[in-house]
Amino acid sequence: MNDDTVEAAILRLAEARGAGKSISPSEVALALDPENWRRLLGAVKQAAMRLAIGGKIEILRKGKAVDPSDFKGVYRIAIKA
Repeated sequence: MNDDTVEAAILRLAEARGAGKSISPSEVALALDPENWRRLLGAVKQAAMRLAIGGKIEILRKGKAVDPSDFKGVYRIAIKA
């Protein structure tokens, strides 16, 4: 799975969810490969980091935007407000 495909899936799902709402990384991975989605979680995180650094999305922890180059743990993805 290439980077562009993962980034496009993130943007498509986040935009479909709408402003003020977020998606989980597992939703993106499941949309890309329902049978082997867990193996894609690393690729989803890397793509989310690139998109956040590029200003297209925000990475959220506990509902607050975090530094995309320095976060750990559970996170969600939202279209940048």
